[in-house]
Amino acid sequence: MAAQVPYQALTQLPVAQPNQRINYGTEPSQYAELWLPAAKDAPVVAFIHGGCWLSAYDIKHSQAFATALRDQGFAVWNIEYRRAGEPGGGWPGSLNDIHAALTALGQQQLNLDQVTLMGHSAGGHLALLAAQQSSVDIDTVIGLAAITDLASYASGNSGCEQGAQAFMGGTPAQLEAAYQLANPASQPEPDTATLLIHGTDDTVVPLQQAQLPGATTLEIREAGHFDMIHPGAPAWRHIITALRQSLQSSAPSQESAK
Repeated sequence: MAAQVPYQALTQLPVAQPNQRINYGTEPSQYAELWLPAAKDAPVVAFIHGGCWLSAYDIKHSQAFATALRDQGFAVWNIEYRRAGEPGGGWPGSLNDIHAALTALGQQQLNLDQVTLMGHSAGGHLALLAAQQSSVDIDTVIGLAAITDLASYASGNSGCEQGAQAFMGGTPAQLEAAYQLANPASQPEPDTATLLIHGTDDTVVPLQQAQLPGATTLEIREAGHFDMIHPGAPAWRHIITALRQSLQSSAPSQESAK
């Protein structure tokens, strides 16, 4: 497969149906899809899809990724949320939805001893922020092509960079204080183990975004933006390996578990 996966390729992949769709709020976009593997004590991946924070891009393009994670033995809490262009979406409503979805995750009968919070692109931006004050204990937060410096990203002219302005409701110059709060790069060094996985050929979120104080960065050569969530792309095996390694490093030892 070519390194640069187009967005349309994500929507053409076969997907399984989630086991449940659970509302965490009263608005149409306030729900999560729960994908369950055979093992009842499977580790959990809470996933936040991207799409430039815009209502035009919904959870559907992440369902093949959720299906593949389930097939790898993970319980997947795939979060939909209000985005810019719909009532309540944008800053800070979108982040508030993520917090509410994580609170609802904590009410599920799942193995909450091992929870990874993962997000792609704009969803990676929200994951990095949500991990700082999550009601669920997060072992590791993984940003796939995540936006780590929102202020610099919103200063660009591409469609997704302009989506950052729509998300915030203005430019960094107009909303300096709000951007400070919404910017992962402006926050204290995270207490949660943080991994940034980024393709070197990403033309949507440049590789320069793959840096954050206290975070570890994994660069995947020749991978593009949507390779990060396409189970057929070469990047997939690197992501699964990194996910399993993060779970092994965060698992309590037998001695500490006694």
